Amino acid sequence: MNRQAKAVVGTALVLLGAYLMLQQGTKIGPGDIFGHFWPSLFVIPLGIFFHWMYFSMLQRRAPGLLIPGGILLVNGLLFQIAMLLDNWEYIWPGFIFAVAFGLWEFYWFGTRNRWLLIPINILLVLSLLFGAVFSISALSNGLDSLFPYAALALIVGGSFLLLSRNRSEH
Repeated sequence: MNRQAKAVVGTALVLLGAYLMLQQGTKIGPGDIFGHFWPSLFVIPLGIFFHWMYFSMLQRRAPGLLIPGGILLVNGLLFQIAMLLDNWEYIWPGFIFAVAFGLWEFYWFGTRNRWLLIPINILLVLSLLFGAVFSISALSNGLDSLFPYAALALIVGGSFLLLSRNRSEH
């Protein structure tokens, strides 16, 4: 088996093992595995194919292939993460980032048209902004059970500051 085939089979086995570890105790059939790993089977390889076409077959003569290649590659990774962790509601800003990444690859390996940086930066900022807002929202929802402890810590900390004396006050 050549090196590339070993890498593909090894990656598939690692993903399958991670999936089986996450699904301990539940009955798993081929449809379940296919249903959870469709991004790794179809979307990510298609993104890699576009990159391979650009870098190997066309000797870097068609940088336009990198736009769909970058979008498919990033979206495939996002789809796979969302399928395994079931967090679709928090991962959607990454889809905006995927377009920025595809355009950035086109800029970096293409003619380096500086006007392309405008939509790249707009999409990147939107992605980071929405990602931060939804991450903070998700964290604050998850921390609701810690609210009484945080309030108690603030009370204790404030009391300590009020009751402690400075060394110069002695």
